[in-house]
Formats: sequence, structure tokens, C-alpha cells
Amino acid sequence: MSERREGGSVKLSDITDSTVDALKSFGAFATDTVQPTVRLGVTGLSRAGKTVFVTALVRNLVGDGRLPFFPAHAEGRIERVVLEPQPDDDVPRFRYEDHLDGFARERPVWPEGTKRVSQIRLAIDYTPRSAMRRMLEPAFGRARLNVDIVDYPGEWLIDLAMLEQDFAAWSARALAAGEAPHRRDAVASFRDFVGSIDADAALDEAVAQKGAALYTDYLRASREKEPALSTLGPGRFLMPGDLEGSPLLTFFPLPAGADAGSPKGSLRAAMERRYESYKTLVARPFWRNHFCRIDRQIVLFDALAALNSGPAALGDMSQAMTEVLKAFRPGASTLVSRMFQRRIDKILFVATKADHLHHTSHDRLEALARTMADAAIVRAEFAGAEVRSMAVAAIRATREAEAEIDGGSLPCIVGTPRKGEKVGDTVFDGETETALFPGDLPADPARLIRGDEGELPAGAHDVRVLTFLPPRLTLETPGGKRPAPPHIRLDRAIDFLIGDKLA
Repeated sequence: MSERREGGSVKLSDITDSTVDALKSFGAFATDTVQPTVRLGVTGLSRAGKTVFVTALVRNLVGDGRLPFFPAHAEGRIERVVLEPQPDDDVPRFRYEDHLDGFARERPVWPEGTKRVSQIRLAIDYTPRSAMRRMLEPAFGRARLNVDIVDYPGEWLIDLAMLEQDFAAWSARALAAGEAPHRRDAVASFRDFVGSIDADAALDEAVAQKGAALYTDYLRASREKEPALSTLGPGRFLMPGDLEGSPLLTFFPLPAGADAGSPKGSLRAAMERRYESYKTLVARPFWRNHFCRIDRQIVLFDALAALNSGPAALGDMSQAMTEVLKAFRPGASTLVSRMFQRRIDKILFVATKADHLHHTSHDRLEALARTMADAAIVRAEFAGAEVRSMAVAAIRATREAEAEIDGGSLPCIVGTPRKGEKVGDTVFDGETETALFPGDLPADPARLIRGDEGELPAGAHDVRVLTFLPPRLTLETPGGKRPAPPHIRLDRAIDFLIGDKLA
């Protein structure tokens, strides 16, 4: 990731960043030579199910998961999987045990969403397929693979696109996004405020604070109205932590001025300076300390929630994923890249909550996920990365059934909707198990994203997206078994991500 000043001159920080990245890559290569390690990044927009995905992945490997399509597990070659201390002492540990306890309650609950970067390490002892490698075990020890899983807030993803934009470009895109029909109500107060001020007048801190507050209110209202549309940033405006109230979070987009310059001491100059400080002190360290060290990337998104919000939401989500992946370093993993500049050699796009649809629609959900991320996938494949898309439910909260209606059979899902969820005039009590026809996906997902609703059969994108209560998990049986929650295609996802490392 680099920036250039006008005229093409390179910043000193670019050279420094490249040197630091190369040193980190070489250090990681030296460590991997002694103890092979693969670092998985788990990313996605807000409410895509990142925490649930990581919890389920760990439990299925550490516990007694059913993973028939993960060959290393199905063939009995995995001897032991244990949790190890994570390698980075300055990164909080992923709260795996706390999340398990939530699933084991009398009334199980989904875990809270990701609010900060966290990490967990698995150590997998396995028997290699290679006879030569097995012969070397007495001399070099048991084959072991460390798997470091890094989970981070979806809101912070949006900041990565800012690294390629100056203040003027970011402002233009942010203001243009507010003109979309589905955002006009939320942005109204902020738009009126921006229209009433002189950005080239002397900085008034009260004006800056009011503008930042109105812009934050707009971001929050957009997310609350349409949870799938967490595509606006900066991400820390919605999750400020200890930065709340600081100048780093006291800026907002402005319309272009009469000329390219920003008068010294003006509001515009201050907003531009704070924007650049945000990139330098917040966005860039997040990218450097985590993204440039990723080997393989999981990108989760809730395509069904976006689908429920209409074609505009699908288009927004697709655009957001494309912008985010511009910050990645996709490419084939070679000796040189592992030594000096690590590359993401596998990217998995996961359309989550597949259990909200009947299995007859899963192929169409995967096609929708592939279409939504098409531009990003093309870029990654061109760079040499292996890319795949899947429809997955990391923890299955429903089961399938058939309902007899008017002499015909209707495919349904059965689960317990969360209290307060609604379908039509029906409000669920959070206690009653319900059979529900989830709706159908069209055969051509591109038509949904284009918004060709007039060509679609009635109700083709009317997918009912509810929040179902999770299944209750038994932490350990009297016989010492550690059951894992039911899932859909999680084993295929695991095999794609690390299966080749266990050959």
C-alpha cells in the first residue's frame, strides 16, 4: 500500500513502510521455516457473522466436529488440535471460551459482534500423506501446523479504501453516496449543515465538532435503518474506543472548493489535515500490523440481509468489498514473496447464514456471492491468488422440513425466531419453534444487483431474513466427548483454507 504526492514523488513514509514490511515478512519466513504457520484473516462487513464463524471453526477442530469434507480430518490423519498462546502479546485473545459458554446456556445466545482486533492460535499435529515426510518424523519431530486466526471489526475494513484516496476524492465519494435514494433521509441534517457553512472560512472548532457529530449520526442512522449497509466510513466513527472526542475523529467530508487549494487556517485545511492524520495514525497501522501479515483471507458477508434491503444494498455491498480488497496483497505464494513480501494466496468469499434458506437455494446463494464480489475476485485471480465462494452456515440454527399446502409440498426451514422478529402481522415470542417458507432466489443473481425487478417473478427476491436462536451446545459429555454445533459446508471452507498445508 503506497501513496504518492502530486507530481509523482514518493513519500519517505512509503520507503519506510516497505522496509518495515519486508523485515516483518523475512522474520515470519524464518519462524515458519522452524515451525510452519498459516495466518488466517477473518473479515467482513458488520453483522456478517465473523465471531460465530471463528468460534465454530475452532470448536470443530478442537472438539469432536463432523467434518466429512475435510479430508485430513475424515481420513484420521489429524492426531491432536490444541489451543496455544497467540504469538502477538499486544493483541487481545479471541474470547473463544466465553462464546462457547453463551451457546451452552439454558437459553443459548449469539455472541456479541467484534469490537476490536483479537487473535487465537491452533496447533494441529497431523500425519502427513507423504511417506518421505513420515520417515523424517523421528529426526525432525511430529508434523505440526500452527494456525493463527485474526478477527477484527467489519467497520474498520472501510478505512482501508481511504489509504488510496486524498481528502478531496474521499469527500466526493462520501457526499455522492449520500445522494442514493435509500440514504437521503438519513443524510438530510448533515447535508443541510454542509450547505450552510463556508468551508474556506477560518476554522471554528464548534463548527468542526457539530459537523463531525452530524456525520456520525448519519452513519449510525444508515446502519440502523439498513444493517446490511455498513459500507460508509470512517469505521472508527461508529466504534471510537479511546479515540472518542479526539481531533482524529473530528472531521467530515466537504464539497470541492472554488480552487484546488485549502486556505491556511481554514475549516477545509483542518479537515484535510485531520483526514490525513486519521490515515496515518489509525488506518495505516491497522493495515500494516495485520493485513500485510495475512496468508489467507476469509471474507464474510450477509448477502441475504442485503437482498432483503433491495438492489441498492446489494450494489453497495459489492462495491464495498471491491474497495476493501484493493488493500490486500493477493498473489501466488513463492519463496521470494514469503521472504520479503507476504501474499494472500487464497481468498474465500463466504455468503453466511445459508441455514436461512432451503438447500435447494444454496447454489443460487453461492452464485449471488460470486456475482457481488466479481470485480474483487477478478483482481485477485489475475494476481495469482486462488479464489472460491461458498454458501456457509458456521452454526446451523434451523433444520429443513416440507409443508403440505393445497395438496402441494413447500420446502421450509424450522427454527425459533428471536423475540420481536416479525413476518407480516406475526410477532414471534422467542419461545415457539416455527416452520417458515424462506423465499426463493432467482437463477440469475446479476439481475438482482442491476435492479431489473420488472423482469423478475413476483417475490423472487422477497427472502425472509430473521434472526433465529442458536442451538444449545453441550460442552462435554459424560464420555469425554466435546460436541461441535451443526453447520453447513464449514468443513469445505476449512479444507480450502488449510487442507493443502496438511498434505
